[in-house]
Amino acid sequence: MQIGPYRIDPPLALAPMAGVTDKPFRMLCKQLGAGLAVSEMTHSDPRLWKTRKSRQRMDHCGEPAPIAVQIAGTEPWQLAEAARFNVDHGAQIIDINMGCPAKKVCHAWAGSALMRDEVLVGKILETVVNAVNVPVTLKTRTGWARAHRNGVTIARIAEASGIAALAVHGRTREDLYQGEAEYDTIAEIRAAVSLPLWANGDIDSPEKAAWVLRRTGADGVMIGRAAQGRPWLFREIAHYLETGQRLPDPAPADTAMWLLGHLRALHQFYGPEQGLRIARKHLGWYAQRHPAASEFRARINSATDIDAQYRMAEHYFLEDRVAVREQLPPAA
Repeated sequence: MQIGPYRIDPPLALAPMAGVTDKPFRMLCKQLGAGLAVSEMTHSDPRLWKTRKSRQRMDHCGEPAPIAVQIAGTEPWQLAEAARFNVDHGAQIIDINMGCPAKKVCHAWAGSALMRDEVLVGKILETVVNAVNVPVTLKTRTGWARAHRNGVTIARIAEASGIAALAVHGRTREDLYQGEAEYDTIAEIRAAVSLPLWANGDIDSPEKAAWVLRRTGADGVMIGRAAQGRPWLFREIAHYLETGQRLPDPAPADTAMWLLGHLRALHQFYGPEQGLRIARKHLGWYAQRHPAASEFRARINSATDIDAQYRMAEHYFLEDRVAVREQLPPAA
């Protein structure tokens, strides 16, 4: 899959998710097979750019290319400024959020709420594309309501505006994340435009990824919630798409190595206090397929420092401690 000068190989993307796709998680997913990992949503309001959260979201030091940053807002000029600001801070691809269904985003007429105003969509896309010299992509949904699936119209506007690639989640704004994603509209979008196209929504296995690509004609798949607690899904899908064969389940020692490395990266990136809190949700996701997961989450949530949290995770996940420890980077 080609986005501007960047070849995305394999054509697998980590979807932008607020509070999830921070730098430690993006780097882990890229390590485990994602060809692209898009940052958490960054607001276009410049008053918010100097907060600790925004500074962390704009930290791309050491992150492998291409660096894709998602921006959100409603005013074309403000989104253009946000795009320029993020390019100046390392972004190599700018992604515009018109897919988020969250109430706090849509109430501000950002995210997927923008799909109701097709004229404004065109103004935003043209303004941002003309503001920067890097590829601009768009994340959207099939429509703003079940009775108003205007994804094809939005896709045509995007193509005419110079958008470099399009990602479509197979639900409307009205659907939120309920029910099952539908792919008929994505297939219609594929038939209507020649843009590089990501299919997104409910892709949780190698077989499902291959089926969605066949069903929609998309160039790649974008994976969100299914990667939470299972970032090695990318390598499994990549192998299946290349060979038609499923990889064996990763050895417990391998998954422990990856998740404990992720835990250390979170502690180092956020520091002891914030890292302790943020790691809890990731450890909870990692534990979902393990025995006594609820008891483990209760213990993890009671940990008062990162050393105790790490020891609990090490004890819970490791089967072959010596083999894994030899592969882990040294503690900070």
